Amino acid sequence: MLLITVDTLRPDALGWVSGRNSTPNLDRLATEGRAFPGAVSPAPLTLPTHASILTGLLPRNHGLRDNGQVFASSARTLAERFREQGYATAAFVSGFPLARQFGLDRGFDLYDDEMTHGVEGYVERRAADTSKAVAAWLGLAKRPWFVWVHYYDPHDPYEPPRTFWQPGPRGAYDGEVAYTDHAIGALLAAADRAAGPNLLTVAASDHGEALGEHSEKTHGYFVYDSTMLVPLIFHWPGHVGPGRSDLPVRLVDIAATIAELASLPGGSATDGVSLVPTLSGKPQSIPPAYLETRLPYLYFGWSPLRALRTSEWKLVAAPRPELYGLTADPGETRNRYDQERQVVNRLAGELRAVEARPAAAAGAAADSESLARLRSLGYLAAGESGGEATPAGLADPKDRIELRDLLTDAEGAMRGGDAARARQLFEKALAQEPDNRSAVLRLGTLCLRTGDMPGALSHLDKAVRLDPGRAEARFAYGDALMRAGQFDRAAEQWAGLARLQPRRFEAWANLGTALRQAGKPGDAIHAYEAALRIRPSEAEILVELGLAERERGDREAAAKHLGQALAAGGVTRFRAPGTLGLALLDTGRPADAMPWLERAEARERDFVPARVALARLKASAGELAGARRALDEALARRPALADELRRDAQLAPLLP
Repeated sequence: MLLITVDTLRPDALGWVSGRNSTPNLDRLATEGRAFPGAVSPAPLTLPTHASILTGLLPRNHGLRDNGQVFASSARTLAERFREQGYATAAFVSGFPLARQFGLDRGFDLYDDEMTHGVEGYVERRAADTSKAVAAWLGLAKRPWFVWVHYYDPHDPYEPPRTFWQPGPRGAYDGEVAYTDHAIGALLAAADRAAGPNLLTVAASDHGEALGEHSEKTHGYFVYDSTMLVPLIFHWPGHVGPGRSDLPVRLVDIAATIAELASLPGGSATDGVSLVPTLSGKPQSIPPAYLETRLPYLYFGWSPLRALRTSEWKLVAAPRPELYGLTADPGETRNRYDQERQVVNRLAGELRAVEARPAAAAGAAADSESLARLRSLGYLAAGESGGEATPAGLADPKDRIELRDLLTDAEGAMRGGDAARARQLFEKALAQEPDNRSAVLRLGTLCLRTGDMPGALSHLDKAVRLDPGRAEARFAYGDALMRAGQFDRAAEQWAGLARLQPRRFEAWANLGTALRQAGKPGDAIHAYEAALRIRPSEAEILVELGLAERERGDREAAAKHLGQALAAGGVTRFRAPGTLGLALLDTGRPADAMPWLERAEARERDFVPARVALARLKASAGELAGARRALDEALARRPALADELRRDAQLAPLLP
């Protein structure tokens, strides 16, 4: 079973749909299998939609409403169900929104999220590298297997290899799609070799790309068909006959369909239906599709959008509601809300029926062990976010297009390195809307990068107050407070981040460092232990843990973890080398301690004892000049130490 998802793929970027692009590999799957050029996505965002593909649940019912949240639903995923039936399971994801820390690795024996291409943490893996990694695994895999392969290349920014660049204003985007299809060719060849004749392949996208339609450049902001319609293909020679259908099937139908095709035992209740009747050429009625985006609210503080879509109509629930007759107006350009009240009433009732079931928690609470750690540290409520309800009177995203474009331009200037222009544009946005969440957060981040600490602290404090559940705001504010030396307050932000993203290594590691710097080594130990549960052999954190244990007086534990750190490859950079040297000396390892003691920096609180210890070691080795130099540096920092050293039989002769 091979599940392929191509991020940000418009149907009309494929040859089999529009003929405008060279995509021979996906075209072959579509021609030989059952192809749907207009499947409906539940949300125009990567993580929520992939969770829907794997569970068959709408985002409101599995809890992921935005990228960066953590999957905590009790629903079983396709991976879990296949593994229960003895399948080897593997996933190869290519974009940061699907990194394992966000929870979709559940049920996979291997979850390969190695990504190196990109900037600002928004990293990805290029399509050819993804296919190569999958092929290597398939070459050793035992049958049966279930593999999910995700490609990210068509996502903004569009940077295809030059040989794949296509003509026209959207040539870079179409080139990304053509390049991804080329890589899919290598994947399909490897899968055919590994599976033989009995290979079920499902190919889909998570959402489309607006490319300027409805004044939207990318995706996530609106729920028009330019971002909500995606291609979907089922390919299984001898089991699924060839054909093409314009039925508005839904991505939430994939899980139930795969489960029936693969004869998986019953799973959790889903919001989807099996498409096996349609795949068999039988008539089938598809329930209306429920669509949503909470991005306008979560990012900007404007109204979220919901919609209900049938094959003929789409109702968009917004402050200024919209209704489109899709048969006569597929581009959704003529709002018929006031003219078709009977249709509005019927669809509004169906929309209410979908929403009658309480939504799952927006965002994810930390797991029980993480909660216990946060509770023990006094941070139980940190990072709690608001629920489904939103305030009344929010702006309609349609009425904020110019402000959205202004913020997009500011973001572009910021990423392009033009800090002065970015700041000017962010400040212009805040002059129009002082509490705009995006402008406050990104201006605070810009201030942090440019060294404006008062501005960073002010804006980032406000960003967290405006949206306590925003992980990005917690991270930036924690970083700013650390740089400002406000370690207790920084710990509050790292704890909030750990609650929001309990599998994020940096959250726990930074929480430990903040607590240690605040003089709370015992609490820091708990945080470092949580970080090591995520990365058990991380040398830097083993060192930090060892130092915290030394500060608490547990020299035996410190020796154990410092030894593990050096065995794991040592540490090339460490913020307190003198302290590390003293800890190694405590454990009877003078040879290991020497280089760290020599690296001690004057800003360290242990600089003076580190220099005295270094002088003692050098004197024992007969390096008297080096010993005198170390003592001179210690005395320059603490002149009163001279009286104590004159009573030291070994060091007194070295004093001036």
